Amino acid sequence: MGTTHLIAARVSPETKARFRSLAEQQQMTESALLKRLVDMAVHTGGVNDADVLKSPERRLRGARLCVRLHPDDQLLLAERAAARQMPAATYVSVLVRAHLRALSPLPKAELMELRRSVTELSAIGRNLNQLARLAHQRPGSVTPGGQVLQMMLKVCEAMRAHTKGLIKANARSWEAGHANDQT
Repeated sequence: MGTTHLIAARVSPETKARFRSLAEQQQMTESALLKRLVDMAVHTGGVNDADVLKSPERRLRGARLCVRLHPDDQLLLAERAAARQMPAATYVSVLVRAHLRALSPLPKAELMELRRSVTELSAIGRNLNQLARLAHQRPGSVTPGGQVLQMMLKVCEAMRAHTKGLIKANARSWEAGHANDQT
């Protein structure tokens, strides 16, 4: 019994009642009748054992997992998956795989965009720094004042630091197994 596997099927309540009645007529349990029908179908189906063992696609079917979600959570899942232009099942698969393998929990495209933002903010900061130096060298020039440039530079540096922090916090939250809600 330890090496047996389960086969399940969803049927209407009417079909289930009719199958139960058929099993009772045969003086069998529903499971025993179903097993007999499956065995008959497999033995008369003409499927070669060697073909079954060679086919890796058949093993992938067992990799599926069913999860029951609260209706509210199902709606949230659908919204978040749609925002990432992914089917809900694919989105869940990405999240679970990222968690199990300690990978970046963000989809690759989103992570790349965040990294590009950090790079762009760094470039803006360098340009503002150059403008600030020019303003100090030529006090009479028609460029933004040194104080304005310094303020803009501080804003860019803060934005860069916050974006880097977001990336690090996201990665850390998955190391612990759940996001830390700190607001």
